Amino acid sequence: MKTLSRIGILTVMLFLSSNVFAQTSEIKTNSTNDAAGKPGTHLGLLINMVNSNVDYGQSSDELWGHKSSSRGLQIGATFQAGITSRFSLVSEFYYMKKGGQVNAANSPTGQKTTLRFHTLEVPVLARIHFGKFHVNAGPSLTYNLSGKLKSEGSSTAMSFNKSEEGFKRFDAGVQFGGGYKFRIKQRQVVLDLRYSRGLTNLSQSRELYSQYLNLSLQIVNPWKTNPLAAK
Repeated sequence: MKTLSRIGILTVMLFLSSNVFAQTSEIKTNSTNDAAGKPGTHLGLLINMVNSNVDYGQSSDELWGHKSSSRGLQIGATFQAGITSRFSLVSEFYYMKKGGQVNAANSPTGQKTTLRFHTLEVPVLARIHFGKFHVNAGPSLTYNLSGKLKSEGSSTAMSFNKSEEGFKRFDAGVQFGGGYKFRIKQRQVVLDLRYSRGLTNLSQSRELYSQYLNLSLQIVNPWKTNPLAAK
């Protein structure tokens, strides 16, 4: 419940801040729609370092203060399809290394444990634009390629099966956040802050949900014409 409360508060803050910025920011129009702050259509490259963590469900209160994040690489592509002056659809495909750690002082196990997942992730987001600012949200689907469980100096490859010690391959989740678009010389840059939460219990024997907060910097090249725009 604490996690859901934080998610709700963050969502409200993002939407309120976006509306304030939209009302106070004046966007100068010029020859191209995208330069005028309109969404446009573009394809960009994603290369980021991401701090991810694990939610242990009902055991999270016992592990509070003992968990730490895991840093991993995110690499892939992002595609924004501009539909109207205020609305676009965003689809991404990327590889990500994520997981989490629990130190040895935790009371449930008394062992330092590290989880590592190598994943492929595909989110599809609805993005609403307020001039140069945006908010976005939507579902995501993750496929776990492989993983490792480290404990007390030993490292074990994860088994993706229905056994008691097994894990699940697929994870359905949600993503939401907001961002800002600006220019560096002739390049357009999108800064996007996003929270991702897995809704699938990845473990066969205990509660284990993936989550991460990601600040992404994307250099994009808008298409000169937009065949996807609404007529």
